[in-house]
Amino acid sequence: MKLLLDIKDDKAAFIMELLNNFKFVKAKPLTSHEAEVLEGVKQAVEEMKLINAGKLKGTPAKDLLDEL
Repeated sequence: MKLLLDIKDDKAAFIMELLNNFKFVKAKPLTSHEAEVLEGVKQAVEEMKLINAGKLKGTPAKDLLDEL
């Protein structure tokens, strides 16, 4: 199982040390770029869920291609 934790910067070193003391846990911090990409993907998935539920209007792919 994979988990994503949002930890305050001043507590991150402590949490990383704690996690690394467990032999069954592999902990790796994300770079700021990786965190931004992951947040963007998360937002896109949420928007798709809203579009599929009819709570948000999507843009047809043809309209997006026409803009190019």
